[in-house]
Amino acid sequence: MDRLNYHHLRYFHEVALVGNLTRAAERLNVSQSALSTQIRQLEERLGHPLFERAGRQLVLTEAGGIALDHANRIFSAGEELVAALERRDGAVPPLRLGAQSTLSRNFQLRLLRPIIAAGNTDLILSSGNNSGLLEALQALALDVVLTTEAPPRDRFADLIAHRIAGQPVGLYGVESRLRHDSLKDLLSSEPIVLPTESSIRTGFDSLVVRLGITPRIAAEVDDMAMIRLLTREGVGIAAAPAVVLADEIEHGIVQAAPFPLNITETFYAITARRSFPHPSLDALLRATEPVQGPPPAGAAD
Repeated sequence: MDRLNYHHLRYFHEVALVGNLTRAAERLNVSQSALSTQIRQLEERLGHPLFERAGRQLVLTEAGGIALDHANRIFSAGEELVAALERRDGAVPPLRLGAQSTLSRNFQLRLLRPIIAAGNTDLILSSGNNSGLLEALQALALDVVLTTEAPPRDRFADLIAHRIAGQPVGLYGVESRLRHDSLKDLLSSEPIVLPTESSIRTGFDSLVVRLGITPRIAAEVDDMAMIRLLTREGVGIAAAPAVVLADEIEHGIVQAAPFPLNITETFYAITARRSFPHPSLDALLRATEPVQGPPPAGAAD
């Protein structure tokens, strides 16, 4: 298959922006007939008409709208490429950060606070499942991924996992749900709220097997903000690091159960091997000390 001619795409982009062949030709310093030929060749390559006439204006067809959207992203990426390699005027490109959907927003904010305080780097934040985020990182569409799971080596051998924090996991709920004499009694009696994609779930499943119980799972949630909401509303007991419920704990809305789980949530910053890493990554990766909220009551130091 013939490759796309980006020279044709640049001409199309200009015509799409001004909506007029004559004015676009003047701006590009080419003849109108030459520009028309370039557009026709692009249409032949894509197999669809890109414009239709509306009086003296050229209006994008549906295919033309799709082509313009892609062209905008292609040329924007080209500008970012030049800026990243030249570092013109000390300009710093946005830090493109992906976060596992179950990762605590409180934790993310604490981790990013030094970069935000510096004020010289814009942030582009996205969330999703680990697989999709790591694929985007591998394709260099992201600069770093924050997650609680190191990437599988068989699929992502070129990615690097930096351990940036480790936090004890506890059980948290409204006071009326915590009136039990033992961990086994609590987990046997109260509904539990768990994150779906997390090392917490792995540790919790192992714990209940050792205790010989089958807990009632009230909800499996892929968003820590929803875990906070369900817990404060008394729907169930949440298994989570304290940082997830830091505000609720501080204001006495939820409390920690006095039973240590001996489960630790590990946080990683995943990066790709790059010759030109984002300049703000060093500040992010220096955050190697655990970002702790209040520890669960009765937890070991």
